[in-house]
Amino acid sequence: MDRPNLDAQLDRAASLGDPVRRALYRFVVASSDPISRDEAAAGVGVERHVAKFHLDRLARDGLLTFDYQRPAGRGGPGAGRPTKRYHQADAQLDVSLPERRYQLAGELLVEAVAAAEHDGLPITEAVHDVAVEAGRAAGSQARQTLGRRPRAVDMVSATVQLLADQGYEPCPEGGDVVLANCPFHALAHRDAELVCGMNLAFVEGVVDGLGAASFRARLDPSETRCCVRLERSRTGRMAV
Repeated sequence: MDRPNLDAQLDRAASLGDPVRRALYRFVVASSDPISRDEAAAGVGVERHVAKFHLDRLARDGLLTFDYQRPAGRGGPGAGRPTKRYHQADAQLDVSLPERRYQLAGELLVEAVAAAEHDGLPITEAVHDVAVEAGRAAGSQARQTLGRRPRAVDMVSATVQLLADQGYEPCPEGGDVVLANCPFHALAHRDAELVCGMNLAFVEGVVDGLGAASFRARLDPSETRCCVRLERSRTGRMAV
Protein backbone atom coordinates (compact mmCIF):
# COMPACT_ATOMS: atom_id res chain seq x y z
CA MET A 1 0.00 0.00 0.00
CA ASP A 2 2.99 2.22 0.12
CA ARG A 3 4.01 4.52 -2.64
CA PRO A 4 7.01 6.83 -3.16
CA ASN A 5 6.74 9.95 -1.00
CA LEU A 6 5.37 13.16 -2.41
CA ASP A 7 8.79 14.81 -2.77
CA ALA A 8 10.01 11.98 -5.00
CA GLN A 9 6.82 12.16 -7.06
CA LEU A 10 7.20 15.91 -7.49
CA ASP A 11 10.84 15.50 -8.54
CA ARG A 12 9.72 13.08 -11.24
CA ALA A 13 7.01 15.41 -12.39
CA ALA A 14 9.52 18.28 -12.51
CA SER A 15 11.78 16.12 -14.65
CA LEU A 16 9.13 16.18 -17.37
CA GLY A 17 8.78 19.96 -17.20
CA ASP A 18 11.49 20.47 -19.82
CA PRO A 19 9.88 20.26 -23.29
CA VAL A 20 12.82 18.42 -24.90
CA ARG A 21 12.96 15.91 -22.07
CA ARG A 22 9.21 15.42 -22.27
CA ALA A 23 9.41 14.83 -26.02
CA LEU A 24 12.19 12.27 -25.56
CA TYR A 25 10.21 10.49 -22.85
CA ARG A 26 7.14 10.29 -25.08
CA PHE A 27 9.22 9.04 -28.00
CA VAL A 28 10.78 6.26 -25.92
CA VAL A 29 7.56 5.05 -24.26
CA ALA A 30 5.72 5.06 -27.60
CA SER A 31 8.14 2.47 -28.98
CA SER A 32 7.65 -1.25 -28.41
CA ASP A 33 11.44 -1.72 -28.63
CA PRO A 34 14.23 -0.09 -26.60
CA ILE A 35 15.54 3.12 -28.14
CA SER A 36 19.18 4.15 -28.58
CA ARG A 37 20.46 7.69 -28.11
CA ASP A 38 20.94 8.07 -31.87
CA GLU A 39 17.38 6.91 -32.55
CA ALA A 40 15.97 9.22 -29.89
CA ALA A 41 17.95 12.19 -31.15
CA ALA A 42 16.77 11.62 -34.72
CA GLY A 43 13.19 10.98 -33.65
CA VAL A 44 12.90 14.21 -31.68
CA GLY A 45 15.21 16.32 -33.84
CA VAL A 46 17.95 17.22 -31.36
CA GLU A 47 21.70 16.70 -31.21
CA ARG A 48 22.95 13.38 -29.85
CA HIS A 49 24.64 14.98 -26.83
CA VAL A 50 21.38 16.73 -25.96
CA ALA A 51 19.48 13.46 -26.18
CA LYS A 52 22.13 11.76 -24.03
CA PHE A 53 21.84 14.38 -21.29
CA HIS A 54 18.05 14.25 -21.08
CA LEU A 55 17.73 10.47 -21.44
CA ASP A 56 20.21 9.94 -18.62
CA ARG A 57 18.31 12.44 -16.47
CA LEU A 58 15.07 10.54 -17.10
CA ALA A 59 16.80 7.30 -16.15
CA ARG A 60 18.26 8.88 -13.01
CA ASP A 61 14.77 10.08 -12.01
CA GLY A 62 13.37 6.58 -12.44
CA LEU A 63 11.14 7.34 -15.43
CA LEU A 64 13.23 5.33 -17.89
CA THR A 65 15.47 2.32 -17.50
CA PHE A 66 18.19 1.07 -19.83
CA ASP A 67 20.28 -1.88 -20.94
CA TYR A 68 23.26 -2.42 -23.24
CA GLN A 69 23.28 -4.44 -26.46
CA ARG A 70 25.60 -4.78 -29.43
CA PRO A 71 24.07 -4.37 -32.88
CA ALA A 72 22.72 -7.56 -34.44
CA GLY A 73 25.39 -9.66 -36.11
CA ARG A 74 28.30 -7.98 -34.33
CA GLY A 75 30.22 -9.63 -31.51
CA GLY A 76 33.64 -10.63 -30.29
CA PRO A 77 36.84 -8.54 -30.42
CA GLY A 78 36.59 -5.41 -32.52
CA ALA A 79 32.79 -5.33 -32.37
CA GLY A 80 32.84 -2.02 -30.55
CA ARG A 81 31.06 -0.90 -27.42
CA PRO A 82 27.50 -2.06 -26.74
CA THR A 83 24.75 0.46 -27.44
CA LYS A 84 22.89 1.96 -24.50
CA ARG A 85 19.16 1.52 -25.06
CA TYR A 86 16.33 3.13 -23.11
CA HIS A 87 12.81 1.94 -22.36
CA GLN A 88 9.97 2.83 -20.04
CA ALA A 89 10.42 2.07 -16.34
CA ASP A 90 7.78 0.40 -14.23
CA ALA A 91 7.52 3.47 -11.97
CA GLN A 92 4.09 5.10 -11.81
CA LEU A 93 3.83 8.87 -11.65
CA ASP A 94 0.85 9.90 -9.55
CA VAL A 95 0.85 13.41 -8.13
CA SER A 96 -2.04 15.28 -6.58
CA LEU A 97 -2.10 18.38 -4.41
CA PRO A 98 -3.33 18.09 -1.77
CA GLU A 99 -2.38 14.44 -1.57
CA ARG A 100 -5.02 11.84 -2.34
CA ARG A 101 -4.67 8.11 -1.74
CA TYR A 102 -7.38 6.59 -3.88
CA GLN A 103 -5.26 3.52 -4.60
CA LEU A 104 -5.09 2.83 -0.86
CA ALA A 105 -8.84 3.42 -0.55
CA GLY A 106 -9.49 1.08 -3.46
CA GLU A 107 -7.34 -1.67 -1.97
CA LEU A 108 -9.06 -1.37 1.41
CA LEU A 109 -12.53 -1.42 -0.14
CA VAL A 110 -11.80 -4.38 -2.42
CA GLU A 111 -10.41 -6.36 0.51
CA ALA A 112 -13.43 -5.36 2.62
CA VAL A 113 -15.90 -6.49 -0.04
CA ALA A 114 -14.15 -9.85 -0.28
CA ALA A 115 -14.20 -10.22 3.52
CA ALA A 116 -17.88 -9.24 3.69
CA GLU A 117 -18.80 -11.86 1.09
CA HIS A 118 -16.66 -14.56 2.68
CA ASP A 119 -17.68 -13.96 6.31
CA GLY A 120 -21.19 -12.63 5.79
CA LEU A 121 -20.35 -9.30 7.45
CA PRO A 122 -22.04 -5.93 6.85
CA ILE A 123 -19.81 -3.92 4.53
CA THR A 124 -19.26 -1.16 7.11
CA GLU A 125 -17.98 -3.71 9.62
CA ALA A 126 -15.71 -5.30 7.04
CA VAL A 127 -14.32 -1.89 6.01
CA HIS A 128 -13.63 -1.08 9.65
CA ASP A 129 -11.78 -4.35 10.27
CA VAL A 130 -9.69 -4.12 7.11
CA ALA A 131 -8.76 -0.47 7.69
CA VAL A 132 -7.78 -1.12 11.32
CA GLU A 133 -5.50 -3.96 10.26
CA ALA A 134 -3.91 -1.86 7.51
CA GLY A 135 -3.26 1.00 9.94
CA ARG A 136 -1.96 -1.39 12.59
CA ALA A 137 0.47 -2.94 10.12
CA ALA A 138 1.81 0.50 9.14
CA GLY A 139 2.09 1.52 12.80
CA SER A 140 3.84 -1.70 13.81
CA GLN A 141 6.39 -1.25 11.04
CA ALA A 142 7.10 2.31 12.18
CA ARG A 143 7.32 1.15 15.81
CA GLN A 144 10.17 -1.22 14.96
CA THR A 145 12.39 1.74 14.04
CA LEU A 146 12.07 3.35 17.48
CA GLY A 147 13.98 0.80 19.54
CA ARG A 148 12.89 -1.10 22.63
CA ARG A 149 12.02 1.81 24.92
CA PRO A 150 11.24 4.94 22.90
CA ARG A 151 10.58 8.21 24.67
CA ALA A 152 7.01 9.49 24.72
CA VAL A 153 8.00 12.45 22.54
CA ASP A 154 9.48 10.05 19.97
CA MET A 155 6.24 8.08 19.90
CA VAL A 156 4.30 11.28 19.26
CA SER A 157 6.71 12.35 16.51
CA ALA A 158 6.54 8.92 14.87
CA THR A 159 2.73 9.02 14.88
CA VAL A 160 2.67 12.47 13.31
CA GLN A 161 5.30 11.51 10.72
CA LEU A 162 3.51 8.31 9.72
CA LEU A 163 0.23 10.15 9.21
CA ALA A 164 2.08 12.81 7.21
CA ASP A 165 3.57 10.07 5.01
CA GLN A 166 0.03 8.77 4.43
CA GLY A 167 -1.13 12.19 3.20
CA TYR A 168 -3.14 13.35 6.22
CA GLU A 169 -1.16 16.59 6.77
CA PRO A 170 -1.24 16.44 10.60
CA CYS A 171 -1.12 19.81 12.38
CA PRO A 172 -0.78 20.48 16.13
CA GLU A 173 -3.72 22.19 17.76
CA GLY A 174 -3.08 22.64 21.43
CA GLY A 175 -2.08 19.20 22.62
CA ASP A 176 -4.20 17.50 19.96
CA VAL A 177 -3.42 16.79 16.32
CA VAL A 178 -5.87 17.68 13.58
CA LEU A 179 -5.57 16.16 10.13
CA ALA A 180 -5.74 18.98 7.61
CA ASN A 181 -6.21 16.75 4.56
CA CYS A 182 -8.49 13.82 3.78
CA PRO A 183 -6.64 11.40 1.48
CA PHE A 184 -10.00 10.01 0.35
CA HIS A 185 -11.62 13.42 -0.26
CA ALA A 186 -13.74 12.67 -3.34
CA LEU A 187 -14.99 9.39 -1.91
CA ALA A 188 -16.01 11.08 1.34
CA HIS A 189 -18.41 13.28 -0.64
CA ARG A 190 -20.04 10.15 -2.06
CA ASP A 191 -20.48 8.29 1.23
CA ALA A 192 -19.25 10.25 4.24
CA GLU A 193 -20.30 7.65 6.81
CA LEU A 194 -18.43 4.82 5.13
CA VAL A 195 -15.29 6.80 4.26
CA CYS A 196 -15.06 8.68 7.56
CA GLY A 197 -15.41 5.35 9.32
CA MET A 198 -12.58 3.98 7.18
CA ASN A 199 -10.40 6.98 8.04
CA LEU A 200 -11.10 6.62 11.74
CA ALA A 201 -10.38 2.87 11.69
CA PHE A 202 -7.11 3.36 9.79
CA VAL A 203 -5.88 6.06 12.20
CA GLU A 204 -6.95 3.94 15.19
CA GLY A 205 -4.90 1.10 13.73
CA VAL A 206 -1.87 3.37 13.30
CA VAL A 207 -2.08 4.49 16.94
CA ASP A 208 -2.52 0.90 18.13
CA GLY A 209 0.30 -0.46 15.98
CA LEU A 210 2.69 2.21 17.22
CA GLY A 211 1.55 1.81 20.80
CA ALA A 212 1.06 5.59 20.95
CA ALA A 213 -0.97 5.68 24.16
CA SER A 214 -0.66 9.49 24.19
CA PHE A 215 -3.39 9.71 21.56
CA ARG A 216 -6.98 8.65 21.05
CA ALA A 217 -8.51 8.92 17.57
CA ARG A 218 -12.07 10.21 17.38
CA LEU A 219 -14.43 11.62 14.79
CA ASP A 220 -14.49 15.40 14.58
CA PRO A 221 -16.24 16.17 11.24
CA SER A 222 -15.31 19.31 9.32
CA GLU A 223 -15.89 20.58 5.80
CA THR A 224 -12.30 21.82 5.50
CA ARG A 225 -10.20 18.88 6.77
CA CYS A 226 -10.23 15.18 7.59
CA CYS A 227 -13.02 14.03 9.87
CA VAL A 228 -10.58 12.45 12.35
CA ARG A 229 -8.81 14.19 15.23
CA LEU A 230 -6.07 12.74 17.40
CA GLU A 231 -7.01 13.76 20.91
CA ARG A 232 -4.24 13.94 23.47
CA SER A 233 -4.58 11.66 26.45
CA ARG A 234 -5.49 13.69 29.52
CA THR A 235 -3.09 11.68 31.68
CA GLY A 236 -0.13 13.80 30.67
CA ARG A 237 0.83 16.63 28.35
CA MET A 238 2.90 15.61 25.36
CA ALA A 239 4.83 17.91 23.04
CA VAL A 240 3.96 17.62 19.36
